[in-house]
Amino acid sequence: MNHWLILPILLPAIVAPLLALALRHDLTMTRTFSVGSTVLLVLLGGYLTAMASDGVTRTYALGAWGGPVGIVLVLDRLAAVMLLLTATLGLGIAIYSLSGCDKAGPHFHPLLQFQLMGLNGAFLTGDLFNLFVFFEILLIASYGLMVHGGGAARVRAGLQYVMINLVGSSIFLIGLGLIYGVTGTLNMADFAAKATQIAAADSALLQTGLALLVAVFGIKAAVVPLHFWLPGTYANAAGPVAALFAIMTKVGAYALIRVFTLCHGDAAGGAADWFASGWLVWGGVATLIVGTIGIVGARSLNQQASFAGLASMGTLLIAIGGFTPALGSAAIYYLIHSTLAVAALFLVIDMIIRRRTGFGDALVAAPRFVHGGLIAATFFVIAIAVIGLPPLSGFIGKLLILSAIAGQAPGAEGGGGVAGWPWLWGVILVTSLLALIGFAFSGTLVFWRRGSDGAAETAAPPIVVPMVAVGWLLACMVLMTLLAGPATDYFDQTAGQLFRPQGYLEATLGEAGGGGGS
Repeated sequence: MNHWLILPILLPAIVAPLLALALRHDLTMTRTFSVGSTVLLVLLGGYLTAMASDGVTRTYALGAWGGPVGIVLVLDRLAAVMLLLTATLGLGIAIYSLSGCDKAGPHFHPLLQFQLMGLNGAFLTGDLFNLFVFFEILLIASYGLMVHGGGAARVRAGLQYVMINLVGSSIFLIGLGLIYGVTGTLNMADFAAKATQIAAADSALLQTGLALLVAVFGIKAAVVPLHFWLPGTYANAAGPVAALFAIMTKVGAYALIRVFTLCHGDAAGGAADWFASGWLVWGGVATLIVGTIGIVGARSLNQQASFAGLASMGTLLIAIGGFTPALGSAAIYYLIHSTLAVAALFLVIDMIIRRRTGFGDALVAAPRFVHGGLIAATFFVIAIAVIGLPPLSGFIGKLLILSAIAGQAPGAEGGGGVAGWPWLWGVILVTSLLALIGFAFSGTLVFWRRGSDGAAETAAPPIVVPMVAVGWLLACMVLMTLLAGPATDYFDQTAGQLFRPQGYLEATLGEAGGGGGS
């Protein structure tokens, strides 16, 4: 077994209680350990990504109990990329919190570490039940983060968020029960292997269980019409919390990719064909349209950012729903970009709110505020990234998706309903234009127009530390742009590994769950 695989879970699991119990009265030490832990996670994520680049699927069997009986962690290219993305985002949030955001409520840093633990576990687990367990860990942490800073609107949105996720968790358990009752396993690899052997009389139960999983993952990914929780939750959360939540929907997207590349098509005897493909494409289109309408019609910057995150999920789901290697590669690239871009947008909006005393993020004319020029320039660059305009990685991500869609000719096999690509091109391009109009309007209103009183805001909140955090996320997007060639090569190989899951199955179900080959 490779013991490096347990460290992304073990490190935050140790740091979080240390911060909550031993260092809770020492803010300086708390910040030091929190930032230091996320730096180590970034280094670890980079190491694991490099390790996974050889195409070998590695496993870690807890207690030396291998699959399908024991709890197995599995590292392949996709899991490694998601670990690195989580650590990169976590470091940006931890740095940004040093500007004083972590003082608004207790236990911000322990909750951040617990959430990183849950995210890393969800990306590494090879078992559906433990996917549920790690979902609950990251959700419990997110409940506390959601109400960070207090306030009636935030608590109300937090209660709605908790209720929606409790319902989703209940549905998840029911789906797992149906799948276990039919297949006798919840190990993902074992389930994929046994799905082809299910009797015809049990196929309806299996499809029902899979449909319930799609519903749960759809809630997590905020697919229309299961998206209603997202705008209010993100818009009312504290800035760094909303930025961290940018990766929460990606957990749902990851689960859809992971489960349905293992059990899709021939691997599951067609059990997943009837809903896992076309349904996601149509759901992605609806999500993209609703999100874009929200961008144009938003009355506050946080609302606009929330709907921008929703629209980005729509674009991502269109790519995921195609279920082809080319679309899968494009989806991974765009997933990483959209997470970083939306998170950076929420952080910049938080900087604006802290300077527009009495106006907050409302889209109304207000007096000039300090650091307005620098923040306006940063907002402009990030808006370009979110919309998907050149020259940043958002443009490359959308271009890859459009190219992959065009490569799926009408009548060709696979493609999950993306055949007939011109209309999908039209949807993506028109919504991008409308998003540009929406952000241009909000930027003009916030940074150019002046309120009737004309008084300048004299308060000067910290600017260096927040800009370092935002600059970190922007630097990652610039790096993705400059290294687009090597990155897409890596993601092409990642998608190829996903759509040829035999190595995953052999590594997970091998002797003691260890070893494994490509």
